[in-house]
Amino acid sequence: MRSEEKSIKNSVGRLTFVAIAVLSQVGWLAILALRLNEYSVYISLGTTILTVILVLWLYNTRIPMGFKLLWIMVIMAFPVLGLLLYLMIGRSSVTKGMRLRLEKIDAGLEKWIKQDEGVLEALKKKDISIANQMNYVSQYGKFPVYQNTDVKFYKDASDGFEEQLLELEKAEKFIFMEYHAIEDAVSFGRMKEILAKKAAQGVDVRVLYDDIGSIGFIDSKFVKRMEALGIKCRVFNPLVPIINIFMNNRDHRKITVIDGKVGFTGGYNLADKYFNLEHPYGHWKDTGIRMEGDAVRNLTFMFLEMWSAMSNKPLEETDAFFPETTYQVKEKCYIQPYGDSPLDDELVGENVYMNVVKMAKNYVYFTTPYLIISDEMERELTMAVKRGVDVRIITPGIPDKKSVFEVTRSNYEDLVKAGVRIYEYTPGFIHAKECICDDEIAVTGTINLDYRSLYLHFENGVLMYQCQAIKDMKADYEETMKVSKEVTEDYKAKQPFKIKIKRGLLRVFAPLL
Repeated sequence: MRSEEKSIKNSVGRLTFVAIAVLSQVGWLAILALRLNEYSVYISLGTTILTVILVLWLYNTRIPMGFKLLWIMVIMAFPVLGLLLYLMIGRSSVTKGMRLRLEKIDAGLEKWIKQDEGVLEALKKKDISIANQMNYVSQYGKFPVYQNTDVKFYKDASDGFEEQLLELEKAEKFIFMEYHAIEDAVSFGRMKEILAKKAAQGVDVRVLYDDIGSIGFIDSKFVKRMEALGIKCRVFNPLVPIINIFMNNRDHRKITVIDGKVGFTGGYNLADKYFNLEHPYGHWKDTGIRMEGDAVRNLTFMFLEMWSAMSNKPLEETDAFFPETTYQVKEKCYIQPYGDSPLDDELVGENVYMNVVKMAKNYVYFTTPYLIISDEMERELTMAVKRGVDVRIITPGIPDKKSVFEVTRSNYEDLVKAGVRIYEYTPGFIHAKECICDDEIAVTGTINLDYRSLYLHFENGVLMYQCQAIKDMKADYEETMKVSKEVTEDYKAKQPFKIKIKRGLLRVFAPLL
C-alpha cells in the first residue's frame, strides 16, 4: 500500500451507515403497510385495486421498457412493498424540486451558448443527415455546435492527464473541475499542488465531485482540505441517511475548463488506477480529448449548472466565464459538447448514439465498459447489421464488477446472432466510451452503454464531424482490436437452459446495476 493511501481516509463507513438507515426506513414502512392491510379488508382491497391501476398506468408510460418491466414485476410479485417503493422512489415528480432548480439555473446561463445558425446552414450543405443530428442536440439538448474549435484525442488517459497539468499551469483567471471520482493520492496530488499554487496567485479555482463516485477514495474532510488551500470545493448530491430518489441520480461527468478557452473531457476520473499507477483489473484502457476554442463554452455551462445546483445562493454573474475568443483554428471541423440530465424527458445520450447508428453506411464501432442496453438500442444495432453495416463493440476482458460483467455478457447472444461482432479487451479493463462511424462522425465522453449512464446519471459527451481526432480514434480502435479477443462465435451457439434463465433474470434486474 502506498504511503499516500495510508494517510487518506475514505467514506465507506458512512456509505454503510446510510445504506442501513435507508433499508431500515423501507422495512419499517413496509411492515406498517402490511399490518394495515391485515387490519382491514377494505384497505387490502384498496391496495389491490391501486396495484392493478398502477401496473396498467406503468404499461402505458413512455419510460424505457427495462424500467417498466422491472417495476411491473416487483409490484405484481410484492404488491404492498412494490407499491410502496414505487410511490417513494419510482415517480419522476419526486425529483421535481431539483428539476425546477436546474431549469432556473439553465435559464440564467443559456444566453451564453446561443446557436450560430450560420454553422448549421454550412453543415446542411455538407451533409443534411449529420446537420439534422447536430440540430437535434442543439434544439432539444440546448447545446450548440461550433466550427471554430480544435480538438485533440488522447489514446491513453495518462497522456491527457499530463497535458492537462501543463494547461493548468497556464491558467490566468479561473479553473473549473467536475469529476465523478477523485482520489486524494499520487495523481491528484500532482494536480492539487498546481491548483493550490494557482489559487494563491488569485485564480478562481473550483472543484466539484460526486459523493458516491468518490466515497471509496476520500472522506468528508476533503472539502475542508481543499478550502484550506484556497480551492473552492463542493460535493454533488451528498449522501444522506433518509429515503431519497435523487440519491440515485449521480454526477458522472468529467470536465476541466481553463479560462473558458481550453477544456478537457473523456472517460477518466482523477484516481490512480485510471493512469495505470495501480492495476486492480489489469491494464486500464481509457481515453480523453482536449478542446480549444468556443466549444469550451458548453463545458463551462455544464460546470456552472452543477456548481450552482449544489448551493442555495442565487446564480452569480457569469460574464467573465464566457470570454469572447479570437482563436485561430488549425482545422475546420464541427464539434458539439453536450450534456444529458436524468431529470428531463429527453434521452439525449441514448438518442445521439442511436442516431449515429441509424446514419451509418459502412461501419459503426463502440467501446464501452458495460453493455446493458435497452430493447430500442439493441434493435438499432441489429438493424444496422441487416442494412450491411459493420457493427463492432469492444468490452472489458477483466471486469471491475463481476455482477455487471455477467449482465454485459448476457446481452451478447441476441446481438451476435444478428451479426454484431463483439470483442473483449484481453489486457484488462476498457473504460473508454466511444462511438466511431464511417471515418466522419464520432462521439466520446462519459456515456456508457448501460442504464445508469443512459437514464440515471448526469453525463457529458462530445459529438464530432470531420475532425482529425476521429481518424486518430479510428486508428486507436484498430490497435485495440489487435489485443482484444473476438467472442462472437462463442455466443452464437445455443446456450443451456439454466444459463438462459440466469441471463434472463440478470437482464430483468439490469436497471438496478
